[in-house]
Amino acid sequence: MATATEADAMRRAVALAARALGATSPNPVVGCVILDPQGAVLGEGRHRRAGGPHAEVEALAAASAAGHDVRGGTAVVTLEPCNHTGRTGPCSQALIDAGIGRVVFAIADPTGNATGGAAALRAAGVSTEGGLLAHEAATVNMAWLTSVRLGRPFVTWKYAATLDGRSAAADGTSRWITSAASRADVHRLRAEADAVVVGSGTLRADDPHLAVRGQLVEEGEGEGEGEGEGEGAAVQPLRVVVDTHASVKPGARVLDDAAPTLIAVGEDADTGHLPGVDVVRLPRAGAGRGGLDVPALLAELYGRGVRSVLLEGGPALAGSFLAAKAVDRVIGYLAPALLGAGPAALGDAGVGTIARALRLEVTDVARLGPDLRITAFPTTSATASEEN
Repeated sequence: MATATEADAMRRAVALAARALGATSPNPVVGCVILDPQGAVLGEGRHRRAGGPHAEVEALAAASAAGHDVRGGTAVVTLEPCNHTGRTGPCSQALIDAGIGRVVFAIADPTGNATGGAAALRAAGVSTEGGLLAHEAATVNMAWLTSVRLGRPFVTWKYAATLDGRSAAADGTSRWITSAASRADVHRLRAEADAVVVGSGTLRADDPHLAVRGQLVEEGEGEGEGEGEGEGAAVQPLRVVVDTHASVKPGARVLDDAAPTLIAVGEDADTGHLPGVDVVRLPRAGAGRGGLDVPALLAELYGRGVRSVLLEGGPALAGSFLAAKAVDRVIGYLAPALLGAGPAALGDAGVGTIARALRLEVTDVARLGPDLRITAFPTTSATASEEN
């Protein structure tokens, strides 16, 4: 039975894991805290980058650097220690070799090649317990767990609107519907995502940059002492433009070198004006819908190591994703303003009658300056947090 000290250590491990959101794909975010037999912290760590040391190895190294003997200690980790050799060795064996006497983890590893760490630990005589604060650990790893189960990236649709649901005024102007506080929060979402997706309409109307503000990225790169709890750990997300007819202009801001960019076009699109730009050709959407095939786009991104997508596209693209049942979370920023006319935040999502309305479960409502931020999940979506 896990102790209160181990529960506190797990909360710390979950917080450590969250600091790496946006930086570890296609791997999960993982945090680890090592305790001595009396419950004092000997070392802690997190998985910072794919290909880099896993959380358990970093925590062991931190304990060693501080001159601590971890033999007989307890490793508290958010995910079952892996049991395979990839770009790094198995964490289960590293813990065994270090002489750890007990391992407490939150959630079992669902991947076929990495699972089995708990069994390996037990076979080596290490006391092992799973399930401590499983919901909290699954929530921070929601995107990765969902992508493992579905074989596609976890998709968050973010939108900003007035209280009457308008995303722009009748003349097309939309800057700024929401406050600076809401816009700063969107940069946090971008920093936590592997890819940011917009459509050609948004590109023509707003010429967005889509990169994360430099401060968030620079803080996330910090490896030394003095890192604050609120620092992000993100690298720049992949900027993705869904542009069926390759209408993007060579001078678009999204094509600069601040972050990588992918232009998704139709199979017959002329891309001769985009030399040197990363372009992928995708099939058109079926069933009478315009644009590109959403599942094909997500499969392409998944193959590139993308496990979480922030959908910032306009109403038409959002409708296409929802019609394809490819939205796992909705985050809406609502400004206390009324327009009365102008485009709605959501276009055709394949809903023809109230009985087919896409119902959501609201899980959080927060004030950001004058605005409201509402977080909700489709009630038919078996998200990672619901399963654990």
